[in-house]
Amino acid sequence: MDLHTRNKWTFAVGTVGRDMVYTLISMYFIYYLSNIVQPSTAVFAVVSGLILGARLVDVIMDIVMGSIVDNTRTRWGHYKPWILIGMIASALFTVLLFTPMDLSGALFVVVFFVLYMFWSLSWTANDIPYWSLMPALSLHQSEREKIGSLAKIFATIGQFTVVGTIIPVTKVLTDKVGANMAWCLYALFIVVIMVAGQCVTLFGTKEPDLVVEQERVKVSEIFSVVVKNDQLLWVAISMILFMTGYVTTTSFGTYFFQYAYRDLNMYTPFGLTLLVASLAGYLVFPLLRKRYTRKFLYTLAVGLVVVGYLGFFFAPMNIFVIGTASIILFVGDTFVIILMLMFISDTVDYGHWKLGRRNTAITFAIQPFINKLGAALATEIVALTVIWSGIKTAGDDVDMVTAGGLMKMKVIMLIFPLVLTLIGYVLYRWKYRIDEGFYAKILSDLKDRGQLTEEAEE
Repeated sequence: MDLHTRNKWTFAVGTVGRDMVYTLISMYFIYYLSNIVQPSTAVFAVVSGLILGARLVDVIMDIVMGSIVDNTRTRWGHYKPWILIGMIASALFTVLLFTPMDLSGALFVVVFFVLYMFWSLSWTANDIPYWSLMPALSLHQSEREKIGSLAKIFATIGQFTVVGTIIPVTKVLTDKVGANMAWCLYALFIVVIMVAGQCVTLFGTKEPDLVVEQERVKVSEIFSVVVKNDQLLWVAISMILFMTGYVTTTSFGTYFFQYAYRDLNMYTPFGLTLLVASLAGYLVFPLLRKRYTRKFLYTLAVGLVVVGYLGFFFAPMNIFVIGTASIILFVGDTFVIILMLMFISDTVDYGHWKLGRRNTAITFAIQPFINKLGAALATEIVALTVIWSGIKTAGDDVDMVTAGGLMKMKVIMLIFPLVLTLIGYVLYRWKYRIDEGFYAKILSDLKDRGQLTEEAEE
């Protein structure tokens, strides 16, 4: 097996368990709190606000962590030591977050906040170096697209494994050990998968020597690396808008099927259908990429997203109509996600070309920054909508949620994310200029300056 193939597969395997854990936290933790732990409405509102606050603090720490990784010098490279440390710590705090505790009121809020804050920081310690490793494996756009597409396929398998199993598995376990312990055991199970997958990446990937070693980043230079990379900033804004909408939509899944469709059991087969749609999108993307530019594919993706959102919003409560609209939506979403990952990868080289320094981890810290900020905003949006629509008050009594309340949920779930996606696309077309021709010039100039190694030129 050649080095590229080995790196592509061992890097991708590491995403399965990671995305299972991240999906559990980003999509289902609010549901776990509101419907399983069931604190008072006041405590629930405070806790959801603390989640937003913790994530906003953490997005700043992403950039700081990027500088720490870029400044790390070990025999194992910049990234692997931190991937290992973050993996162990985030695994521990994931299980603790779902461990049943007989607490209430202010004490519950304090303990929860401490655990969540430590989970968030430990996840950052793993997430930044993990995704920073990807652009360090190759400088060729086509190879990066293959690595990124395969990684997203495995990540999607992890994500939708949780989507497809969390309700039936926790339901079965609830009958045996109770609801709280059921969710704890489920969290423990996916943490084990995360650790196993990350070990494959740690021991399986091998970084080729692509760039000339550079000076360490000073603290005063950290944020200027990001601010002065104008292409990175525009990609970041576009992707924050998209991810906020995307996570908002997916986080409403359980609420939609419980209160609007009125059959929570349909959520599992629906989620598995979307798994197939997302995998199809990631598999088809490299084939289309051989014939079409990234700009064309982004336009196609947004068109699919528009059709999917509007089809879902106006669909009757018929699973086949809803399913068809959702498949179209998620195929479009997968295209956007892989394109955004590639855009960020290219801004690493753009920053190297423009600023004379290659700050891979700081630049790639923007991806988890985007994901966390999008998830933080989406979590608060969902929490406030759950209260605003009357769902929190209704609890398990679906009849208490009025038609007006359901319409509020559908608008925030479907129309609001559509608007965010369209704004992000307009910003991309207006400001982003690293197309295939410009990227070739960037690499050519870097080679002429002697800032790439001979191995990178092969």
